[in-house]
Formats: sequence, C-alpha cells, structure tokens
Amino acid sequence: MNMYCPLSPFLIPVILLRMTCYRMTITYDGTAYCGWQVQPNGTTIQELIEQALEVLLKEHLTVHGSGRTDAGVHALAQVAHVHTPGPIDTEKTLMALNGLLPQDIRILDLEAASDHFHARYSATGKEYHYHLTLGRFQDPFARLYSWHVRRRLDVSLLRQGATLFVGTHDFTSFANEAHAGCAAHDAVRTIKRLDVIGDERHLRLEFEGDGFLYRMVRNIVGLLVEVASGKRPTGDIPKLLAAKDRRLAGQAAPSHGLFLVNVFYPQER
Repeated sequence: MNMYCPLSPFLIPVILLRMTCYRMTITYDGTAYCGWQVQPNGTTIQELIEQALEVLLKEHLTVHGSGRTDAGVHALAQVAHVHTPGPIDTEKTLMALNGLLPQDIRILDLEAASDHFHARYSATGKEYHYHLTLGRFQDPFARLYSWHVRRRLDVSLLRQGATLFVGTHDFTSFANEAHAGCAAHDAVRTIKRLDVIGDERHLRLEFEGDGFLYRMVRNIVGLLVEVASGKRPTGDIPKLLAAKDRRLAGQAAPSHGLFLVNVFYPQER
C-alpha cells in the first residue's frame, strides 16, 4: 500500500517513508546577518533556510553547512545538506524556498545526494577570496564587499609574504579559538595556493586549501597587510607560524571583504 505524507504537498508519494538526503548550493550577501550558524543573538543564514523548509514541509529540519561563515562574510557557493522525511520534488521545492527567503539569500541548486554525503565532512577543500580596495577613497560600489586600506601597500611584499603561507603548516597563530573545536585537535592545514590578483586600486587574495580554521583567512590577510605596509618584515611570517600563539599575529581583516567561493568534494576536480 502506498504511503503518503499528509504534512506537505512538496513530498512525493513513497512506498516506505524514510529520511532522504539533499544537497544545496547557496549564495548570500552576508551584510545583514550574524553569519551562517544559528545563534540566539541575531538572524543567521541557516536559521532562515530552516524556517523556510519548516513552512514548506511542516517539520523542523536541521540544515548542515560545509562550515560556518562569520557575521558579514559572503558566499558565492556555500554547500549544505538536509535530510527530509521522504523524497521531495526538488524543482518545486527550490522555487518555493527562494520565494520564501529574503532577496540576499538564494539557493542555486537542490539535488538528491547519497545517504553518506555530509556537507562538512565529505569536503576535500575550500576556496576563499578576500577583496581589498586601495587608495585614498573607498569605491562606493565595493564598500560592502572589500576592505578599504588607505595606507600605501607594497604589492610585491604582499605577494612575497603570501608565498610563505603556501604549503602544510600548523596555523595555530592564525586561528581564533585555537584551543577549542577542531583546531584544538589538529591545527595543521595545507594551503595549496594563495594568489594575489589585481591592480593599484583593487586586489583579490585567492586562498585554496584542504581546510581552514576559524578566522584563519582573515587573520592571514591582516598580517599580510601589515607586511605590505612596512609594519612587519616578511621574515616574521615563519616565526609566527612556529610560535603557535595567536596573540603575536596581529588583528584580523574585517569580515565584509571575505567570500566563500567554492567547496570541493571527491570526483569534482
């Protein structure tokens, strides 16, 4: 006998009701939000997607992201997964979710995934971009999406410093909450590339690695700006990596210049 879930028209009739895994690709402007992860003190991306799903499926479901992004951080392709009580009509659900979500959050893709897929633990790497605007005045069209650095930067020093982060290192000095979470167990990460692209007005720092600790990218960018502005020699970078002390590595770059660009999974590269 066919069983129908009476809760929602978005669920497809099934022979046996069981949890089904779906993968989402999400883009968002993080300006107005307190980051990805649900928290008690402000509105988050995860919270709004879960609320929209609850409206459609009449049940609270937890959406698991590939990682948390801080308040003000943006994403071009955040990946998440959710288990639903049975199969859903992906196209119909995708359109309905985007109709419920605010205009600065969009789900780009919704597709069935393996029961073993996990947005965080199945990932093999990530790509982040950090944007800098240089010069006396901020570009008004970039003010929400780049760090305006007024002081003069030596871009050649910035590139030289960037090369010292490429490779496998213990990044304790560049991780907030270095003694909590995954960093407490293993702060070793591999940065496969750190490219500096742009001109005298705009720079983009492209990070690609097997994983990143909490605020690691922003802390590295903050240090590289200090190097490029002559406040620190490039020779400090190996010393800071060896010190394993976050207090020595300076201030983090602001969150609004950071974009999660891609999350990599097996057989995708």
